[in-house]
Amino acid sequence: MSKVAQDAAAFKSVLQRQDYTSWHSQPPPIEKASDEIAPSGSKKKRPKFNIVYSQPADTGTGTNVNTQLVYAVNHLKSTHNPMHLQDLAILTSTPLDTDHVLLEKFKTHDRVVWDPKTDLYSYKHGFDFRNKVALLTEIQRQTHRGGGIPVRALKESWKEAPAAIEELKAEGEVLVTRTTKDGQLKMVFWNPVKPTEESGGMLVEQAAIHQFLDLWHELKAPNNVDLSEQLSSGKSNPFLKYRPVPIGCP
Repeated sequence: MSKVAQDAAAFKSVLQRQDYTSWHSQPPPIEKASDEIAPSGSKKKRPKFNIVYSQPADTGTGTNVNTQLVYAVNHLKSTHNPMHLQDLAILTSTPLDTDHVLLEKFKTHDRVVWDPKTDLYSYKHGFDFRNKVALLTEIQRQTHRGGGIPVRALKESWKEAPAAIEELKAEGEVLVTRTTKDGQLKMVFWNPVKPTEESGGMLVEQAAIHQFLDLWHELKAPNNVDLSEQLSSGKSNPFLKYRPVPIGCP
């Protein structure tokens, strides 16, 4: 046997004795393809992604002047304290302090109030109060004009307004309407009729019910003879002259 044949035989014997049980000698397992061919007659299922496409994503204040104006005014509305122009520009990422066109529109907005003495900007809410007494005064003023106030509008001016309205209702100072679905406060009205000692400290709703029942029981129905005479005197045919017709008779 030649030298080359001996070397080849030795190399083959070494390969046969090689241990493939170690991790580095074993080839990596073949992963199953995720897009295997589906059986005939069945549709391939698409992967589900938890992405909601109903509303566009908020990508910032944008570059349009009117869009930036809306962002600035809405932020000022959510802040009940006056703000400097530079602070508002930083918090809203808008060029309020550098864009003269945007600044002019912001100053002339009907809901923006600028104090030239302090150079502060604040939002002009529909109502100006910060306590329960002032809230009741505003409700009384609006009720005298012939209507109530939406609780939502009061909450925008003072976030504690709903809780104060609940207290005023328990004290009998106001009347409220609620939503049918979840019973949330909807409208509030001033209650001019207060609980008194004569009504036993009851609220106006309870006192009105008892007053109606008392008036109802005081009414006296006339007897048959008096009723017939009253109908005859009024040129009406008394119902006693008519006899009920049995059902089924022609």
